[in-house]
Amino acid sequence: MNLLVVGMNHKTAPVELRERVSVADFETDDVLARLRAQGELAESVVLSTCNRTEVYGVAADTAAAERWLREWFARRAGLPAGETGRHLYTHTGNAAVRHLFRVASGLDSLVVGETQILGQVRAAYMQAAEAGNTGWLCNQVFRLAIHVGKRAQTETGIGQNAVSVSYAAVQLVKKVFGDLRDRCVLVVGAGKMGQLTAQHLMANGIRDLRVVNRTFDHALRLAASVGGQAVAWSALEEALCAADIVIANTGARDVVLAAETVAAAMRRRHQKPMVIIDIAVPRDVDPEAARLRNVFLYDIDDLEGVVAANLAERARHAAAVERLIAEGMREFGAWLAEQAVVPLIAAVRARGAEVQAAVMDSLRRKLPHLSDRDWDVLDKHTMSIVNQLLHHPVHRLKALAHTEDGVQQLAWFAQLFNISEAEWAARLPDGAPEDARALTKWAAWLRQWSQSLLGEGEGEPFSACPVASR
Repeated sequence: MNLLVVGMNHKTAPVELRERVSVADFETDDVLARLRAQGELAESVVLSTCNRTEVYGVAADTAAAERWLREWFARRAGLPAGETGRHLYTHTGNAAVRHLFRVASGLDSLVVGETQILGQVRAAYMQAAEAGNTGWLCNQVFRLAIHVGKRAQTETGIGQNAVSVSYAAVQLVKKVFGDLRDRCVLVVGAGKMGQLTAQHLMANGIRDLRVVNRTFDHALRLAASVGGQAVAWSALEEALCAADIVIANTGARDVVLAAETVAAAMRRRHQKPMVIIDIAVPRDVDPEAARLRNVFLYDIDDLEGVVAANLAERARHAAAVERLIAEGMREFGAWLAEQAVVPLIAAVRARGAEVQAAVMDSLRRKLPHLSDRDWDVLDKHTMSIVNQLLHHPVHRLKALAHTEDGVQQLAWFAQLFNISEAEWAARLPDGAPEDARALTKWAAWLRQWSQSLLGEGEGEPFSACPVASR
């Protein structure tokens, strides 16, 4: 039994192929049902975004599961397996865990540090869990991945700095004005970059946004998309006078806003500060406007300089995120080690409950005159005695999971409490391989994997369960 992921993303496949294999929200339940129905995966989660489609799974035979998933991707794309195969990647064991942690943390995104992916990972996991596709291993791995992703967002600066031109424009505007709620924005032109910048400004508190374009219908459409107001091209100079922030993005070959036009607007504004973001190439605004008092003019090179600096800053924060991922890997390793004793602990507690129940039955026969309240008190206190007697042995059992000779001691512990192999094996998680159902094999496999995660093992990182192949 092992964890694996098969998928493709923006680094391995062009958008034409990614869109063929992407799984829309309305399809996800059907895909999850198909994954449950086939026999290769005991657990599965589908993560599909604009930049990646991945299937995470738990399998007894990872080679067979990988073959099936690669064929599934080919069928979904409607292409030969060889054609899709070169765009797919596969990770197993530790590599699969680390890959998921990097995805949830934003380190594997097109825009490093973007925060949307964490919500997408959470939604993918929740949908798979609700569909009944997850079990003990996927549940823990995804919960830890979400925890690591949250820490990356809150404990590092990985997502704080603008790494797109439109975000950088907002960052520059806020340096001048700070609070944007009472500012007026004028968007000159209806280009895509201007639209994105307008959307980001609205998200940062702008309530008065106007759009002017030579084609009034285009101005209407852009204004409607961002919740603004369309202005006729003939009213450009009038609108400029009211604007605190100007986004210029017309695509014209000649200057649209001459320095004299901006100067006239500034006089009518009584020299109140104006920020002009000229995203157009060729530029829409006469560079001489930058010489005017209280005019802050930024062109595309200024914005890209901000983006480059912020990318470098994100790279610095990425090292901190990698350390959080390493912590998450060690936490997963510690959890894995303790899973070796979880079935045995459950069996020991069940044995204690059996003894307590037998004692209570005997007392009921011998003390028939006691009231229901008396029996409630006796039941509570006899169970408390059992729990107190088991507390130290259970604590010691958990500690054994982390010791070198713990595997051998587990068998002795089971004999001490007269726990048969069948009793503890009945409490193994669903999907546990049949040939790992001996106590020592189960514990040895989990310890091998946990050691590799904790950095204690030697040789290659763990990638397969040696007792689970078939």
